[in-house]
Amino acid sequence: MAATAEVPTLLELRQLRPELLRPLLQEETEVWLRDMLWDFRPSSELVRRFVGMQALNGHALCWREEVVGYAYFVCEEQKGLIGDLYVRAEVRTPEAEARLLEASVRTLLAMPHLRRVESQLMLMSRESQLALPFPDRARAFARDYMVAHLAGGEPLREDPRAAGARFELWSDAFTDQAAHLIAEGYRNHVDADINDQYRTVPGARRFLHNIVQYPGCGSFFQPASFACFDRSSGNMTGVCLTSLIAFDTGHVTQVCVHPGYRGLGLGYEMMRRSLAALRMAGCQHASLTVTSSNTGARSLYERIGFATRRVFNAMVWEL
Repeated sequence: MAATAEVPTLLELRQLRPELLRPLLQEETEVWLRDMLWDFRPSSELVRRFVGMQALNGHALCWREEVVGYAYFVCEEQKGLIGDLYVRAEVRTPEAEARLLEASVRTLLAMPHLRRVESQLMLMSRESQLALPFPDRARAFARDYMVAHLAGGEPLREDPRAAGARFELWSDAFTDQAAHLIAEGYRNHVDADINDQYRTVPGARRFLHNIVQYPGCGSFFQPASFACFDRSSGNMTGVCLTSLIAFDTGHVTQVCVHPGYRGLGLGYEMMRRSLAALRMAGCQHASLTVTSSNTGARSLYERIGFATRRVFNAMVWEL
């Protein structure tokens, strides 16, 4: 593209026929699997379906009569979420990616009822995120996508410090307790700047409902999801939830320990149990995301066997 004077055309997704997205989504699916060990096919099918219904908001880059990039967004009460952004490798430049990002943010910020925009675009290049659109309203937080190999090797040992806890497989009956735990656990935490659902009990309840009921972070996997409780009081002290993002890859969607019970090995022990259950289910790998500045969590994950595979930005715009 650099050698031609042609400039890609920016169109709204609602103007496209879904079949025009097929080559673009096929390439993106291959990249997700190769780079992130993530089966993107369910998400790509949803994109095609909603584009066909003219029900998906966003933009597409068209070049030489082909769709070579797209970004979509959704609105949730007073917040906009940019769900994905991808540009085909043959025409990918920081300028092309930034153009799609700017179009999405501009559209969302113009909506009078929205007060905030959030996005975590794991496939978008870091170079494209160095100069964010509307910088006076923007903040960026580096995050690590980490992967552990589950096949082979010695199993993790129990942490004797966690002997005072009772561990149970996740049940929907735990949702309200977990929502209170998350709101308390993320109080004044950087992750509450990234995801405002962590700031309140109703927001945390919506967050839990989304990761259990919807496939945005894979398909929820209850056999490897745990809650822990204080044996004496019966109070919930931690939660570790997982999903399947491919037939052989699990993903840890949430780990949270109550502030009053940190340092007792609960996070490690929940992770150990979750990874063992994923391995028993046939998973060869497990992944998770963590804010890079959260050195305590990163240290735990590295001790368990996770290593950073990709660094990306969580981005927030506020009015």
